[in-house]
Amino acid sequence: MTVFDELRRVVETGDRAVVLTILGGEHLGRKLLVREDGSTAGDGPQELAELAPGALRRGRSHVIERDDGTVFADVFGPPPRLLVYGAVDTAEALCRAAKQLGWTTIVADARSRFATRERVPSADELLVAWPDEAIAHVRPDLGTAIVVLTHDDKFDLPLLSAALAGDAFYIGALGSRRNQERRRELLRAEGVSEADLDRISGPCGLDIGAESPAETALSTLAEILAVRAGRTGGSLKQSAHRIHADVAGKK
Repeated sequence: MTVFDELRRVVETGDRAVVLTILGGEHLGRKLLVREDGSTAGDGPQELAELAPGALRRGRSHVIERDDGTVFADVFGPPPRLLVYGAVDTAEALCRAAKQLGWTTIVADARSRFATRERVPSADELLVAWPDEAIAHVRPDLGTAIVVLTHDDKFDLPLLSAALAGDAFYIGALGSRRNQERRRELLRAEGVSEADLDRISGPCGLDIGAESPAETALSTLAEILAVRAGRTGGSLKQSAHRIHADVAGKK
């Protein structure tokens, strides 16, 4: 099966994949399609497959500069998903903002009195579920961001542990720095590695002086976008990067 035949199937089924094309050298023009599950198609070198997870997490087409040449990563897949655990005011603000980006939003909470359509009207999906149930239902993948808002260990700890066992490209949690460190110690005691702990953005968000739920949502979503694009989220005035994301060599 050719790359184009396989790509047609990816588009028709709504799966996630990346087509890696070599832009120079002896393998000029060769392509390797890599699905999210690691399966491949095409005549490109198999070692290109190691680029796929990072490209899929980034979620948009871009150029990859390597020591042995340049590769164009053409990313295909459904819109990113945002899973918010904790149906509080900030959850609604996050969903409302994320929907403006075309993202799919899911809010979960074990407390049925919180997880109501009246409280979170902007969520595409609303779940009354405990953390393990929510993660099992959503099955976070390389296109999923997760934000924990509950400020309660009986929700926070199992949700973060379950999220770290998956492929979500972003995992964030609200809370003071003191509470973040206390939570990290509890997760360490459960056997969570330092590498996994470093995946948690906590306190989540960019430092913009946010106070209200809407401002907190903006701060958090901005950090999610920065992580997905491989940026730090600092001031453009002080950044060495070009302003716009790198797509097909153009900025």
